[in-house]
Amino acid sequence: MKNLQKILNSIQPLNEDYLKRAKLRLDSLTKPPESLGRLEVIAQRYAAIKEDMNPPAGRKVIFTFAGDHGVVDEGVSAYPKEVTIQMVLNMLAGGAAVNVFARHVGAEVVVVDIGVAHDFEPAEGLVINKIGHGTKNFAKGHAMTHDEALRSIKTGLDLADEYAGKGVDIIGTGEMGIGNTTPSSAILSVFTGLPAGEVAGRGTGIDDETLRRKVDVIDKAINLNRPDSEDPVDVLAKVGGFEIGGIAGLIIGCVSHRIPVVVDGFISTAGAMIAVALNPAINEYLFYSHLSSEAGHKKMLERLGQKPILDLDMRLGEGTGAAIAMSIIEAAVKIMTEMATFESAGVDKAL
Repeated sequence: MKNLQKILNSIQPLNEDYLKRAKLRLDSLTKPPESLGRLEVIAQRYAAIKEDMNPPAGRKVIFTFAGDHGVVDEGVSAYPKEVTIQMVLNMLAGGAAVNVFARHVGAEVVVVDIGVAHDFEPAEGLVINKIGHGTKNFAKGHAMTHDEALRSIKTGLDLADEYAGKGVDIIGTGEMGIGNTTPSSAILSVFTGLPAGEVAGRGTGIDDETLRRKVDVIDKAINLNRPDSEDPVDVLAKVGGFEIGGIAGLIIGCVSHRIPVVVDGFISTAGAMIAVALNPAINEYLFYSHLSSEAGHKKMLERLGQKPILDLDMRLGEGTGAAIAMSIIEAAVKIMTEMATFESAGVDKAL
Protein backbone atom coordinates (compact mmCIF):
# COMPACT_ATOMS: atom_id res chain seq x y z
CA MET A 1 0.00 0.00 0.00
CA LYS A 2 1.91 3.01 -1.32
CA ASN A 3 -0.29 5.47 0.55
CA LEU A 4 0.50 3.78 3.88
CA GLN A 5 4.25 4.02 3.28
CA LYS A 6 3.92 7.66 2.26
CA ILE A 7 2.05 8.44 5.48
CA LEU A 8 4.59 6.55 7.57
CA ASN A 9 7.45 8.43 5.90
CA SER A 10 5.80 11.75 6.75
CA ILE A 11 5.82 11.09 10.51
CA GLN A 12 8.83 12.58 12.28
CA PRO A 13 9.86 12.68 15.97
CA LEU A 14 8.45 15.49 18.07
CA ASN A 15 10.02 18.88 17.51
CA GLU A 16 12.41 19.59 20.40
CA ASP A 17 11.81 23.32 20.06
CA TYR A 18 8.13 22.91 20.95
CA LEU A 19 9.00 20.67 23.90
CA LYS A 20 11.34 23.39 25.21
CA ARG A 21 8.79 26.14 24.64
CA ALA A 22 6.12 24.17 26.48
CA LYS A 23 8.52 23.60 29.38
CA LEU A 24 9.26 27.33 29.59
CA ARG A 25 5.54 28.09 29.59
CA LEU A 26 4.89 25.58 32.40
CA ASP A 27 7.78 26.95 34.45
CA SER A 28 6.34 30.47 34.14
CA LEU A 29 3.10 29.49 35.89
CA THR A 30 2.29 30.33 39.51
CA LYS A 31 3.72 27.17 41.06
CA PRO A 32 7.13 25.75 41.90
CA PRO A 33 8.75 24.20 38.81
CA GLU A 34 7.58 20.63 38.10
CA SER A 35 5.36 20.65 41.21
CA LEU A 36 2.50 19.10 39.22
CA GLY A 37 4.70 16.18 38.32
CA ARG A 38 3.63 14.01 35.40
CA LEU A 39 0.73 16.34 34.60
CA GLU A 40 3.32 18.83 33.39
CA VAL A 41 5.03 16.18 31.27
CA ILE A 42 1.66 15.29 29.73
CA ALA A 43 0.88 18.93 28.97
CA GLN A 44 4.35 19.50 27.53
CA ARG A 45 4.09 16.54 25.18
CA TYR A 46 0.51 17.37 24.19
CA ALA A 47 1.55 20.90 23.19
CA ALA A 48 4.51 19.54 21.24
CA ILE A 49 2.28 17.08 19.38
CA LYS A 50 -0.07 19.90 18.43
CA GLU A 51 2.80 22.35 17.89
CA ASP A 52 0.64 24.85 19.73
CA MET A 53 1.25 26.54 23.09
CA ASN A 54 -2.50 27.01 23.57
CA PRO A 55 -3.74 23.63 22.31
CA PRO A 56 -7.42 22.63 22.38
CA ALA A 57 -8.44 19.37 24.09
CA GLY A 58 -12.22 19.61 24.27
CA ARG A 59 -13.37 17.62 21.23
CA LYS A 60 -12.83 13.99 22.21
CA VAL A 61 -13.79 10.85 20.28
CA ILE A 62 -13.33 7.20 21.27
CA PHE A 63 -13.32 4.61 18.49
CA THR A 64 -14.35 1.13 19.59
CA PHE A 65 -13.39 -1.36 16.89
CA ALA A 66 -15.41 -4.58 16.96
CA GLY A 67 -14.38 -7.88 15.42
CA ASP A 68 -14.64 -11.62 15.97
CA HIS A 69 -11.89 -14.22 16.01
CA GLY A 70 -11.84 -17.70 14.52
CA VAL A 71 -9.47 -18.91 17.22
CA VAL A 72 -12.43 -18.85 19.65
CA ASP A 73 -13.28 -22.23 18.10
CA GLU A 74 -10.30 -23.60 20.03
CA GLY A 75 -12.04 -22.94 23.36
CA VAL A 76 -9.78 -20.09 24.50
CA SER A 77 -12.51 -17.79 25.87
CA ALA A 78 -15.07 -17.92 28.66
CA TYR A 79 -17.75 -16.47 26.37
CA PRO A 80 -19.14 -17.38 22.92
CA LYS A 81 -18.79 -15.13 19.86
CA GLU A 82 -22.45 -14.09 20.17
CA VAL A 83 -21.46 -11.81 23.04
CA THR A 84 -19.59 -9.58 20.58
CA ILE A 85 -22.89 -8.89 18.79
CA GLN A 86 -24.75 -8.29 22.04
CA MET A 87 -22.13 -5.89 23.37
CA VAL A 88 -22.01 -3.89 20.14
CA LEU A 89 -25.78 -3.42 20.40
CA ASN A 90 -25.36 -2.44 24.05
CA MET A 91 -22.78 0.19 23.09
CA LEU A 92 -25.02 1.59 20.38
CA ALA A 93 -27.80 1.86 22.99
CA GLY A 94 -25.42 3.76 25.29
CA GLY A 95 -25.40 1.11 28.00
CA ALA A 96 -21.80 -0.09 28.07
CA ALA A 97 -19.10 1.06 30.47
CA VAL A 98 -17.33 2.99 27.71
CA ASN A 99 -20.55 4.95 27.09
CA VAL A 100 -20.81 5.86 30.77
CA PHE A 101 -17.21 7.06 31.01
CA ALA A 102 -17.43 8.84 27.66
CA ARG A 103 -20.48 10.79 28.83
CA HIS A 104 -18.60 11.64 32.02
CA VAL A 105 -15.64 13.14 30.14
CA GLY A 106 -17.64 14.60 27.25
CA ALA A 107 -16.42 12.24 24.55
CA GLU A 108 -18.24 10.82 21.55
CA VAL A 109 -18.20 7.03 21.07
CA VAL A 110 -18.00 5.64 17.54
CA VAL A 111 -18.39 1.87 17.17
CA VAL A 112 -16.65 0.43 14.10
CA ASP A 113 -17.80 -2.95 12.80
CA ILE A 114 -14.58 -4.03 11.18
CA GLY A 115 -15.13 -7.77 11.45
CA VAL A 116 -18.08 -8.94 13.55
CA ALA A 117 -19.62 -12.26 12.50
CA HIS A 118 -22.99 -10.57 12.06
CA ASP A 119 -24.57 -8.03 9.72
CA PHE A 120 -25.82 -5.00 11.65
CA GLU A 121 -28.46 -2.63 10.43
CA PRO A 122 -27.19 0.95 9.98
CA ALA A 123 -27.42 2.89 13.25
CA GLU A 124 -26.33 6.19 14.71
CA GLY A 125 -22.84 5.90 16.12
CA LEU A 126 -22.01 2.82 14.03
CA VAL A 127 -19.52 2.70 11.17
CA ILE A 128 -19.77 -0.48 9.10
CA ASN A 129 -16.54 -1.25 7.29
CA LYS A 130 -16.34 -5.00 7.53
CA ILE A 131 -13.18 -6.74 6.32
CA GLY A 132 -14.74 -10.14 6.98
CA HIS A 133 -17.10 -11.99 9.30
CA GLY A 134 -14.34 -12.57 11.83
CA THR A 135 -10.78 -13.71 11.26
CA LYS A 136 -9.95 -17.33 10.48
CA ASN A 137 -8.74 -19.73 13.15
CA PHE A 138 -5.01 -19.04 13.31
CA ALA A 139 -4.45 -22.36 15.02
CA LYS A 140 -5.05 -23.86 11.55
CA GLY A 141 -3.62 -21.19 9.25
CA HIS A 142 -3.24 -17.44 8.79
CA ALA A 143 -5.77 -15.26 10.64
CA MET A 144 -6.25 -13.18 7.49
CA THR A 145 -4.66 -12.51 4.13
CA HIS A 146 -2.00 -9.87 3.67
CA ASP A 147 -4.51 -7.79 1.72
CA GLU A 148 -7.07 -8.04 4.53
CA ALA A 149 -4.43 -6.88 7.01
CA LEU A 150 -3.72 -3.82 4.85
CA ARG A 151 -7.45 -3.16 4.45
CA SER A 152 -7.93 -3.23 8.22
CA ILE A 153 -5.15 -0.67 8.62
CA LYS A 154 -6.68 1.47 5.86
CA THR A 155 -10.01 1.47 7.71
CA GLY A 156 -8.29 3.19 10.64
CA LEU A 157 -6.41 5.57 8.37
CA ASP A 158 -9.63 6.65 6.65
CA LEU A 159 -11.37 7.30 9.97
CA ALA A 160 -8.43 9.43 11.11
CA ASP A 161 -8.66 11.47 7.92
CA GLU A 162 -12.42 11.91 8.31
CA TYR A 163 -12.31 13.03 11.93
CA ALA A 164 -9.28 15.25 11.42
CA GLY A 165 -11.48 17.06 8.93
CA LYS A 166 -14.16 17.38 11.60
CA GLY A 167 -11.74 19.14 13.93
CA VAL A 168 -11.39 16.49 16.62
CA ASP A 169 -8.74 17.40 19.24
CA ILE A 170 -7.90 14.05 20.82
CA ILE A 171 -8.80 10.45 19.99
CA GLY A 172 -9.03 7.32 22.12
CA THR A 173 -8.81 3.70 21.01
CA GLY A 174 -11.05 0.87 22.15
CA GLU A 175 -12.21 -2.56 21.03
CA MET A 176 -14.80 -5.26 21.45
CA GLY A 177 -14.39 -8.86 20.37
CA ILE A 178 -14.62 -12.15 22.22
CA GLY A 179 -11.26 -13.93 22.12
CA ASN A 180 -9.19 -10.86 21.28
CA THR A 181 -6.67 -11.28 24.09
CA THR A 182 -5.44 -14.40 22.27
CA PRO A 183 -4.20 -12.63 19.10
CA SER A 184 -2.92 -9.76 21.24
CA SER A 185 -0.86 -12.20 23.29
CA ALA A 186 0.38 -13.82 20.09
CA ILE A 187 1.50 -10.44 18.70
CA LEU A 188 3.36 -9.69 21.94
CA SER A 189 5.00 -13.12 21.86
CA VAL A 190 6.19 -12.61 18.27
CA PHE A 191 7.63 -9.14 18.88
CA THR A 192 9.36 -10.04 22.16
CA GLY A 193 10.26 -13.67 21.57
CA LEU A 194 8.67 -14.56 24.91
CA PRO A 195 6.73 -17.84 25.10
CA ALA A 196 2.95 -17.62 25.36
CA GLY A 197 3.08 -18.86 28.94
CA GLU A 198 4.75 -15.59 29.95
CA VAL A 199 2.44 -13.21 28.09
CA ALA A 200 -1.03 -14.80 27.92
CA GLY A 201 -3.55 -13.97 30.65
CA ARG A 202 -7.07 -14.86 31.70
CA GLY A 203 -8.89 -12.40 29.44
CA THR A 204 -12.56 -12.42 30.42
CA GLY A 205 -11.78 -14.69 33.39
CA ILE A 206 -10.94 -18.13 32.05
CA ASP A 207 -10.09 -21.02 34.38
CA ASP A 208 -6.72 -22.75 34.67
CA GLU A 209 -7.53 -25.45 32.13
CA THR A 210 -8.67 -22.92 29.53
CA LEU A 211 -5.58 -20.79 30.16
CA ARG A 212 -3.34 -23.79 29.53
CA ARG A 213 -5.22 -24.46 26.29
CA LYS A 214 -4.89 -20.79 25.28
CA VAL A 215 -1.13 -20.85 25.86
CA ASP A 216 -0.78 -24.07 23.88
CA VAL A 217 -2.85 -22.67 20.98
CA ILE A 218 -0.73 -19.49 20.78
CA ASP A 219 2.58 -21.35 20.80
CA LYS A 220 1.36 -23.81 18.18
CA ALA A 221 -0.07 -21.03 16.00
CA ILE A 222 3.22 -19.12 15.99
CA ASN A 223 5.13 -22.27 15.10
CA LEU A 224 2.63 -23.06 12.34
CA ASN A 225 2.33 -19.60 10.79
CA ARG A 226 5.86 -18.33 11.44
CA PRO A 227 5.09 -14.59 11.44
CA ASP A 228 8.07 -12.38 10.63
CA SER A 229 8.78 -10.14 13.62
CA GLU A 230 10.54 -7.69 11.29
CA ASP A 231 7.37 -7.28 9.19
CA PRO A 232 4.51 -5.87 11.31
CA VAL A 233 1.90 -6.38 8.58
CA ASP A 234 2.92 -10.03 8.31
CA VAL A 235 2.50 -10.42 12.08
CA LEU A 236 -0.94 -8.81 11.91
CA ALA A 237 -2.01 -11.01 9.00
CA LYS A 238 -0.86 -14.28 10.49
CA VAL A 239 -1.85 -14.00 14.17
CA GLY A 240 -3.70 -10.68 14.56
CA GLY A 241 -7.27 -9.39 14.43
CA PHE A 242 -9.19 -6.99 12.23
CA GLU A 243 -9.80 -4.62 15.13
CA ILE A 244 -6.10 -4.64 16.01
CA GLY A 245 -5.29 -3.61 12.45
CA GLY A 246 -7.97 -0.92 12.58
CA ILE A 247 -6.49 0.49 15.78
CA ALA A 248 -2.99 0.48 14.25
CA GLY A 249 -4.30 2.38 11.23
CA LEU A 250 -6.20 4.87 13.36
CA ILE A 251 -3.05 5.56 15.37
CA ILE A 252 -0.92 6.06 12.25
CA GLY A 253 -3.52 8.33 10.66
CA CYS A 254 -4.05 10.44 13.77
CA VAL A 255 -0.33 10.89 14.31
CA SER A 256 0.06 12.04 10.71
CA HIS A 257 -2.53 14.76 11.49
CA ARG A 258 -0.88 15.63 14.83
CA ILE A 259 -3.86 14.38 16.78
CA PRO A 260 -2.81 12.91 20.16
CA VAL A 261 -3.99 9.33 20.68
CA VAL A 262 -4.94 7.82 24.03
CA VAL A 263 -4.33 4.08 23.87
CA ASP A 264 -6.63 1.91 25.97
CA GLY A 265 -5.49 -1.45 27.37
CA PHE A 266 -4.03 -4.76 26.23
CA ILE A 267 -5.67 -5.15 22.82
CA SER A 268 -5.30 -1.48 21.91
CA THR A 269 -1.63 -1.65 22.87
CA ALA A 270 -1.22 -4.61 20.50
CA GLY A 271 -2.45 -2.26 17.78
CA ALA A 272 0.00 0.38 19.00
CA MET A 273 2.83 -2.17 18.81
CA ILE A 274 2.01 -2.78 15.14
CA ALA A 275 1.96 0.97 14.44
CA VAL A 276 5.17 1.70 16.35
CA ALA A 277 6.94 -1.21 14.66
CA LEU A 278 6.10 0.43 11.33
CA ASN A 279 7.55 3.78 12.49
CA PRO A 280 9.08 4.11 15.99
CA ALA A 281 8.52 7.91 16.03
CA ILE A 282 4.79 7.22 16.39
CA ASN A 283 5.38 6.21 20.01
CA GLU A 284 6.06 9.85 20.98
CA TYR A 285 2.53 10.87 19.97
CA LEU A 286 0.75 8.28 22.13
CA PHE A 287 -0.56 8.43 25.69
CA TYR A 288 -0.97 5.01 27.27
CA SER A 289 -4.04 5.34 29.45
CA HIS A 290 -3.64 2.61 32.05
CA LEU A 291 -1.92 -0.58 33.08
CA SER A 292 -4.27 -3.46 32.41
CA SER A 293 -4.35 -6.33 34.86
CA GLU A 294 -4.05 -8.64 31.83
CA ALA A 295 -0.77 -10.51 32.31
CA GLY A 296 1.10 -9.34 29.22
CA HIS A 297 0.24 -5.66 29.25
CA LYS A 298 3.12 -4.65 31.50
CA LYS A 299 5.50 -6.43 29.13
CA MET A 300 3.98 -4.54 26.20
CA LEU A 301 4.55 -1.20 27.90
CA GLU A 302 8.09 -2.18 28.86
CA ARG A 303 8.77 -3.11 25.25
CA LEU A 304 7.44 0.30 24.16
CA GLY A 305 9.33 2.13 26.93
CA GLN A 306 6.11 3.78 28.13
CA LYS A 307 4.60 4.48 31.53
CA PRO A 308 0.79 4.35 31.82
CA ILE A 309 -1.15 7.27 33.23
CA LEU A 310 -3.33 5.12 35.52
CA ASP A 311 -3.17 1.78 37.31
CA LEU A 312 -6.68 0.80 38.42
CA ASP A 313 -6.57 -3.00 37.89
CA MET A 314 -8.92 -2.61 34.93
CA ARG A 315 -9.18 -5.17 32.12
CA LEU A 316 -12.48 -4.44 30.39
CA GLY A 317 -11.33 -2.86 27.15
CA GLU A 318 -13.92 -1.01 25.02
CA GLY A 319 -11.95 2.23 25.46
CA THR A 320 -12.82 2.58 29.15
CA GLY A 321 -9.28 3.36 30.28
CA ALA A 322 -8.81 5.79 27.40
CA ALA A 323 -11.94 7.69 28.42
CA ILE A 324 -10.82 8.13 32.02
CA ALA A 325 -7.29 9.14 30.99
CA MET A 326 -8.68 11.72 28.57
CA SER A 327 -10.04 13.62 31.56
CA ILE A 328 -6.58 13.73 33.14
CA ILE A 329 -4.93 14.79 29.89
CA GLU A 330 -7.47 17.59 29.41
CA ALA A 331 -6.85 18.75 32.98
CA ALA A 332 -3.11 18.79 32.34
CA VAL A 333 -3.56 20.85 29.17
CA LYS A 334 -5.81 23.33 31.01
CA ILE A 335 -3.04 23.95 33.54
CA MET A 336 -0.89 25.26 30.71
CA THR A 337 -3.63 27.20 28.96
CA GLU A 338 -5.63 28.61 31.88
CA MET A 339 -3.28 29.00 34.83
CA ALA A 340 -1.84 32.46 35.54
CA THR A 341 1.83 33.22 35.06
CA PHE A 342 3.92 34.86 37.78
CA GLU A 343 3.98 38.02 35.68
CA SER A 344 0.23 38.19 34.93
CA ALA A 345 -0.71 37.46 38.55
CA GLY A 346 1.80 39.86 40.04
CA VAL A 347 3.33 37.08 42.14
CA ASP A 348 6.98 37.25 43.14
CA LYS A 349 8.65 34.29 41.45
CA ALA A 350 11.33 34.26 44.15
CA LEU A 351 8.67 33.24 46.64
